Amino acid sequence: MKYVLTLIGNKATPLSNTHVDAGLSALSALGAAPGATVWLAEGHACDIPFDGDPAKAEAAARDALEGATIDISAQPAEGRRKKLLVADMDSTIIEQECIDELAAELGLKPQISAITERAMRGEIGFEPALRERVGLLKGLGVSALEKVYRERITEMPGGRALTATMRANGATCALVSGGFTFFTARVAQAVGFDTNQANELLFENDVLTGVVQEPILGRQAKLDALLALREKHGLQKHETLAVGDGANDLAMIEEAGLGVAYHAKPVVAEAAGARIDHGDLTALLYLQGYRRDEIKDA
Repeated sequence: MKYVLTLIGNKATPLSNTHVDAGLSALSALGAAPGATVWLAEGHACDIPFDGDPAKAEAAARDALEGATIDISAQPAEGRRKKLLVADMDSTIIEQECIDELAAELGLKPQISAITERAMRGEIGFEPALRERVGLLKGLGVSALEKVYRERITEMPGGRALTATMRANGATCALVSGGFTFFTARVAQAVGFDTNQANELLFENDVLTGVVQEPILGRQAKLDALLALREKHGLQKHETLAVGDGANDLAMIEEAGLGVAYHAKPVVAEAAGARIDHGDLTALLYLQGYRRDEIKDA
């Protein structure tokens, strides 16, 4: 069996035998010769080995399971466990967009959130959109940033288990964000990333100047980070995993051996090799073939 179809449930929708049977039927109808189902986590995630075209197999499974809030992915059976994770931060490793929460401190959240949404959908350029939004934050004190991190920022479920499990199996975990080092440094330490990169906000007398340090870390810089880390650790493309939700994550997602759109904007979900629309971040471990008893508690 050259490929594997992975089905992943979530807290709201356990993975049932009915879902699995639908996947098996879809593969059989294609002549994809499914093998015996392997449960990675009983009632939550399973692999179905098969021979055939993975793109057609995944599409057929999605059609068969239409309306079910189950995540579905088809990929090669070999080389699933990755040695490098490069992750976006905002709306991926944390549940918020930090810049939008900073804007709330000035009563500007609706205005800045609208710009953020357009940038993440790829409707406007990331770099000019970031400059515009940071400019609107001029005058915000560092104490407000500390308050936002303490009171508004929450981790995406499963993030600590993701990094702990991958690191325990020899992988490097890097947080690469179009956000700000003020937050990535704190989130990376809390969640368990080895390194972090982001944009640097400029302060004067502990107050934001409304300017971000150039050059801005955006789409190209995220790709460059993936390539640099891959070279540094002597890895092949198939050994890498990238995950994100916005348009500025697309280049690194497309370059990774396993590129995952996580609760992503449509432009990203359509282009990524894999997508997680419903599950938490432990879904990235099941995509790699980890069993529940192999997942580390962080």
